Amino acid sequence: MTTETNVINEEKINEILKATINPDARHVRAVLDKAKEKKGLELEDVGCLVNLSGPDLLKELFETAGKIKNEIYGERIVFFAPLYVSNYCVNDCDYCNFHASNKALPRKKLDFDEIKQQIEFLLNAGHKRVLVEFGEDPAQNTIDYVCKIIEKIYSIKTDKGSIRRINVNISATGAEDYRKLKSSKIGTYQIFQETYHKKTYEMVHHGPKADYERQITAHCRAFEAGIDDFGVGVLFGLYDWRYEVLALVSHAQYMEKKYGVGPHTISVPRFCPAQTVTYKPEYPVSDNDFLKLIAVLRMAVPYTGMIISTRERPEIRKKAFKLGISQASAGSVTTPGGYGKEDSRDFQFQLHDRRPLAEVIENILEDKYLPSFCTACYRSGRTGEAFMALSKPGEIHDLCRPNGLLTFAEYLEDFADAGLYEKGQKIIKLYLGKIENNAIREKTQQCLSRIKEGKRDLYL
Repeated sequence: MTTETNVINEEKINEILKATINPDARHVRAVLDKAKEKKGLELEDVGCLVNLSGPDLLKELFETAGKIKNEIYGERIVFFAPLYVSNYCVNDCDYCNFHASNKALPRKKLDFDEIKQQIEFLLNAGHKRVLVEFGEDPAQNTIDYVCKIIEKIYSIKTDKGSIRRINVNISATGAEDYRKLKSSKIGTYQIFQETYHKKTYEMVHHGPKADYERQITAHCRAFEAGIDDFGVGVLFGLYDWRYEVLALVSHAQYMEKKYGVGPHTISVPRFCPAQTVTYKPEYPVSDNDFLKLIAVLRMAVPYTGMIISTRERPEIRKKAFKLGISQASAGSVTTPGGYGKEDSRDFQFQLHDRRPLAEVIENILEDKYLPSFCTACYRSGRTGEAFMALSKPGEIHDLCRPNGLLTFAEYLEDFADAGLYEKGQKIIKLYLGKIENNAIREKTQQCLSRIKEGKRDLYL
């Protein structure tokens, strides 16, 4: 039986953080050299990196992280949109505007017609991937309701295509519910610990989610029910970010050791205020430390996709893309039914990047990133152990670049204005020429030609 003490060892993490305070430059550089091998790091190594100081070492940290990100994930930034389906919740978490004691919040769960409207809005913006989000409410947000919503989303077709992959964020549950979720053909199942520090966790959570053990063992139950593609994360600001980074790495190592599969994604949200949230973070994370923790996680768990949300300002996202982020939300709203509506104050948390998807894409092209909407791994069965077998040695890049090019070419044909189209085609030409395998490059070129002719949904 999995228990909280199996997953992370709080005492060990604190001992490492204490033992690695103020590491000398030689030690830091030895860890950076080890990170360049792209085989991950031990917790003691991670402790050294989170505790390093000084501009020269920080610069080397950032350079190393960027190199590792580029070698494994390349130039791609994969885009998705969150879809808030229901804000019904029985929990009273201090940091969330959907908390149960917020009686002024209009509670809402989307029906099928509203789901159709929201998905059509996202499709018309160019999205192909969504992350569906539900509050925890056993009466309103049953697993059967969740599965029906997923089935409905997959069924929606427009002249702009359809949603090709649905990732899911629901509360911790049991094996039977996870089996139902698996049968719905989800992509990644995300559930965040929020904070791995048990005392803090129990202080900020009220309701069923206050059960620390139920939360930290959720991935194990999901995996044992057949869900082999999962994401982890922390809400940075609830506790010391250094502790949280070591705990995240420890959690990833535990899952990999026990199940042979680490997290497909690690998310790094920072606390953001909301209308009725009075909670003030005791451990606010500065911009510099936020970028530092992204870099450390990229080196410690090099194979994982790293996600940044629209909680962050555009200038921070721009820097984070270089250091390790490979996936990002764009054009997001955090209100059920909020796409295409006037801005409301009923959001889960405040957003700091409100740019539409097209503007975000145009911005990253300036830095020669390749926007991607790829779902090929999910649809080709490259999840779990199959994904790890490709991502750990960096071979996933050989498939991701061609598939990223194809999905971006689709976007340009269907959504781009003349200026964006021209900029995008230059990026496609640039990265098509960098595909080293002649056969794959030729096949990609053939698919690009077919896309210009009107074909869609081509992938390797």
